[in-house]
Amino acid sequence: MIYFEKVSKIYSPTSIALEDVSFTIKPNEFVSLVGQSGAGKTTLLKLLLAEEYPTSGQIFFESSDIHALLKHELPHVRRRMGVIFQDYRLLPMKTAFENVAFALEAAGRPDEDISSDVAHVLDLVGLSDKIWNFPHELSGGEKQRVAIARAIVTRPDLVIADEPTGNLDPLNTRDIIRLLEKINDLGTTVLLATHDKEIIDSLERRVVTLDKGHVIRDELRGRYVL
Repeated sequence: MIYFEKVSKIYSPTSIALEDVSFTIKPNEFVSLVGQSGAGKTTLLKLLLAEEYPTSGQIFFESSDIHALLKHELPHVRRRMGVIFQDYRLLPMKTAFENVAFALEAAGRPDEDISSDVAHVLDLVGLSDKIWNFPHELSGGEKQRVAIARAIVTRPDLVIADEPTGNLDPLNTRDIIRLLEKINDLGTTVLLATHDKEIIDSLERRVVTLDKGHVIRDELRGRYVL
């Protein structure tokens, strides 16, 4: 599904974010991407989303070389990827329902589909009773659940979670990770970037470890070891 082939991202001779990185993520896998600050996790995700371009190497999403796509082709590929951020990135003047609906409106979906799909995913993430609440009326865990609902409402093939629990307490962290596991069990590939050792060790899933821009470890039932 995702293929990194000898990917490097060099900003300057003294700033090498990634160097000769190769790995594959299969459909329906749950993969954790770990590493200390500056290891290259954020750069890797930006390359996958085509927000940045590699200095060398290729990145494939299924059969598409992401960075060889024409400008008008990129939105189609990006719609197959749902992204969850640490800081939620919700629209403050829109309700939970409207924040999730916005993703479908941008994709040009009809109103009747939007209404049913948004209600379904908000129920899936346990927020049926909060659909008309604004972000400032929600807890941190609830905001992240809205963000997850927004990421999955378009039924993407891949969910990218970039430090999704960084602002949450341990209880909400466990809830969000369980929700990501549930999404994965329903057939969606999940790529989780985190530096939280407890999360990684509890998941017992595949772990790809980055250090100074290199993949130093790739284990099917990995732990956070640096």
